[in-house]
Amino acid sequence: MARRAWLPLVLVLAGACPAWADGTLPGKLSADDRQRLEAFDSVRGEAIGAARESDDKAALATLDQILSGRPEAIRGATDLAGDWRCRVAKLGGNLPLVVYDWSRCRITDDAAGLRLEKVSGSQRTAGTFYDDANAERLTYVGALYYGYEGKPKPYGRDAERDQVGYLVRVGRDRLRLEFPSPRFESQFDIMELERAR
Repeated sequence: MARRAWLPLVLVLAGACPAWADGTLPGKLSADDRQRLEAFDSVRGEAIGAARESDDKAALATLDQILSGRPEAIRGATDLAGDWRCRVAKLGGNLPLVVYDWSRCRITDDAAGLRLEKVSGSQRTAGTFYDDANAERLTYVGALYYGYEGKPKPYGRDAERDQVGYLVRVGRDRLRLEFPSPRFESQFDIMELERAR
């Protein structure tokens, strides 16, 4: 039976409980990654504070733009698939704030679920989104890979590459994917996505 055919029935039977796209999410995550998500709010606040110490006025203005917009309901959204342009801001850590140039990202929605892949740039990510108990966000489970490697690595193969985060919608054509406590360089990463024209 096609996923789209049985998904509404699952949602009805589940009631108010979140419906995971691929099994029970907590069982997929390492204890360390569960801890990263649990500390999300505190790490985010600390990292934004650290970023505000930057002397780079242009980067600070860009960060304000990235952080603008209030989260909207995203669970059950059917229009996320497609091509997006994306850029990453790294907050705290080695430097207070670094904002990278735009790259290309793609979201697909098929039998494998709702997936993201950053398809250009030297540092890339690929992973799957899962429903969250909070209707204004989706949980992201993926892994870092590098452009020269050619192929994404699945979550769980290398703990140093594993990534978790939350996706929020802040406009019809704007998303924000936020990564708490990345393994390298920074304290908090934010990927801004805008619908490609």
